[in-house]
Amino acid sequence: MAAERKSDPMLTEISSARPQPLFTPVQMGKLELRNRIVMAPLTRMRAANPGHVPSELHVEYYAQRASAGLIIGECTEISPDGYGWADTPGLWSAEQVRGWRAVTEAVHQKGGLMYAQLWHTGAMSHPDFFEGALPMSASDVNPEQESVTPLGKKPTVAPRPMSKNEIRQTVADFGVAAKNAMEAGFDGVQIQANYLYLIAQFVNSATNLRRDEYGGSTVNRARFLFEITETILERVEPGRVGVKIGPMSIPSITPGYRPRGGTEVGSVKISGPFAANADTLPDMDYVIKRLNDYDLAHLLLMGATTDFRGGPLEELAGDGMFQHFRALYQGHLIANVEMTQERGNRLIRQDWLTLLPLVALTSLIPIYRCVF
Repeated sequence: MAAERKSDPMLTEISSARPQPLFTPVQMGKLELRNRIVMAPLTRMRAANPGHVPSELHVEYYAQRASAGLIIGECTEISPDGYGWADTPGLWSAEQVRGWRAVTEAVHQKGGLMYAQLWHTGAMSHPDFFEGALPMSASDVNPEQESVTPLGKKPTVAPRPMSKNEIRQTVADFGVAAKNAMEAGFDGVQIQANYLYLIAQFVNSATNLRRDEYGGSTVNRARFLFEITETILERVEPGRVGVKIGPMSIPSITPGYRPRGGTEVGSVKISGPFAANADTLPDMDYVIKRLNDYDLAHLLLMGATTDFRGGPLEELAGDGMFQHFRALYQGHLIANVEMTQERGNRLIRQDWLTLLPLVALTSLIPIYRCVF
């Protein structure tokens, strides 16, 4: 056994005078992380019960991964109105809070730390979740994606625009969910403002066609995110709040969809409301610079998930995403997507960022076995 450990190059570096950066501790807001490996939020369909309550399987699953420096829990809906992915858990009821408390207690018993990720799916939901009623979003623009319904994947539909009262209620719902998360024993919360979901639908100029104070300019389209952030900060201290956001280019995947102009599905230049446009990078520059005002615990950035060549995000390919926003964001930066052990160590050494998650659990598990 001793010979095996000695021959393991990972263990050799860990025990050397210069340990791997991934395995060094770091203070992130109010938390002292024992290493810089963050388990990324991974959508799981394991709350298959009428109340969308975390189950014993959630307890087992997260406790098994407690040796990460930080676990960011799966996307968790803030309200029934925000529900839009079959068999995922919520954070709006007392029963859900009790279910999550069992999870956080199990993680804490093993010395781990865990954030809740707060989620509203918006137009990515489907009428199947609302007895035939339309989901809501910034405007009536179909995201041209697929919704994961109880009956399987179905094409998304054009949602209904939210009224101002519904916007105010949704902002309040984020605050209640954040409060519930802390009551459930989470060590902090992360706002899901990325990818295809409601907050991103407000920020994106192709899905937000509003003419009121929540639409038009970058400042107006980002207003919803900052109202949510400020409402959450009334209930949770800044050192326990993070945001997941960043520029993305996501082609339409609705079956049978063909964009105007005849561009083929799968093409680098494919269109669709979530394909990157001229506003995408300037919008994110504004949002991420302004997030500095809140002294948050972290910003989680996803690297390129599609081919950026030939498009408005070309400069963000490879490590470009982290280089670009490291210069704009003053707090802890968590990098995501295709993060290997070698890449994580290299990026930290180059001082582009302070926290690196390994997303694939098949990559995390061997590291746990070697270290703990």
